[in-house]
Amino acid sequence: MSRQAIPRKTVYRLSLYYRSLQRLKLNRIATVSSAALAKAAGVKPTQLRKDLTYFGQFGTRGLGYDVEALSGKLTEALGTARLQPVILVGVGNLGAALLHYGGFAKEGFEIIAAFDSDPSPKSAAEIRVPLLAMHELHHFVEERGVKMAILAVPATAAQEVANVLVQAGILGILNFSPTLLQVPDGVVVNNVDLALELENLSYFIR
Repeated sequence: MSRQAIPRKTVYRLSLYYRSLQRLKLNRIATVSSAALAKAAGVKPTQLRKDLTYFGQFGTRGLGYDVEALSGKLTEALGTARLQPVILVGVGNLGAALLHYGGFAKEGFEIIAAFDSDPSPKSAAEIRVPLLAMHELHHFVEERGVKMAILAVPATAAQEVANVLVQAGILGILNFSPTLLQVPDGVVVNNVDLALELENLSYFIR
């Protein structure tokens, strides 16, 4: 089955299953039932079993899932068996905070460079990856084979920068800019709108 045929919500839940399995491994738990794994991931057991059938048959009736084996299968399915190179565009307050976040590598991703319209020496001294000008992006992405980017630029510049990313060969964009991007078929955009999420929380706590 092609990756395109797998629902995006299923892929999202695979990440939840993977994180749950990692916690089990840390606690030296070798096997887990579908009910226990589903509960840890916040889904129903039937949903868990349905999601996993996209990638083959897992588990043994009466014994559950082998934590190590299933974790390995999900690592392979999610494409995080080795560190995936990622670039970040927009080194403002949010972009700088993302560059200092140490959790990406634990999940199989490495930000290998940052790009900004004004890469000042002061900003470069504060981050641990090369800080490059936008005109260097296309060559860098092509040379390093990068396929994913984090976009943390103002909304007014987001579409223009997204166009540059797509032209350079980027196929996946994690968009922190509060605007919807128009991209060609074959390019995937995941939107993270922090203000929108806060508005959603505000509704439910009223």
